Amino acid sequence: MRHFAAVLFFGLLASPLYAQDPASTANSRGGCGLSEVQYDVTTSKDHPAPRPEGGKALVYVIEDIERGPTMLVGVDGAWVGANKGKSYIFFPVDPGDHQVCTRWQSSVFKKTAERIGSAAAVKAEAGKAYYFRIQVYERSEHDRSVKLEPVEAPEGEFLVSSSKFSTSRPKK
Repeated sequence: MRHFAAVLFFGLLASPLYAQDPASTANSRGGCGLSEVQYDVTTSKDHPAPRPEGGKALVYVIEDIERGPTMLVGVDGAWVGANKGKSYIFFPVDPGDHQVCTRWQSSVFKKTAERIGSAAAVKAEAGKAYYFRIQVYERSEHDRSVKLEPVEAPEGEFLVSSSKFSTSRPKK
């Protein structure tokens, strides 16, 4: 009887883990956040481009298409913001291994948009900046793909200088 009680007790403790929405957890892999999140994005001609501080590294993510879609940007399973059009965002990370992700945001074609994205890994070192380019490929209305690629610092700095700065906030 004790064995049964112990199994029942631990089973009840673990039940919230099994109750999670599989679609929500599946989309948090590869650095992406949960699929339900959407962002409002504004861009400006300001060009903040700080250097890493306080034992951190900086990651820049640049969307490289003039009239591009809103692209969510995540790191290690959480969204950090979004880009729209030819723009960039940046965020600090601790030194170590990280997964960076981008995914197309669409409220109209939500199920399709969840499958259009890309991810990359970065081994961050304190005091360094890392640059990633989002490239959107549209072969037709129903054939789109996205690629997130690391770029060397000189190319990244050039892309930042020729892009707008994105600020974003989660939609309510």
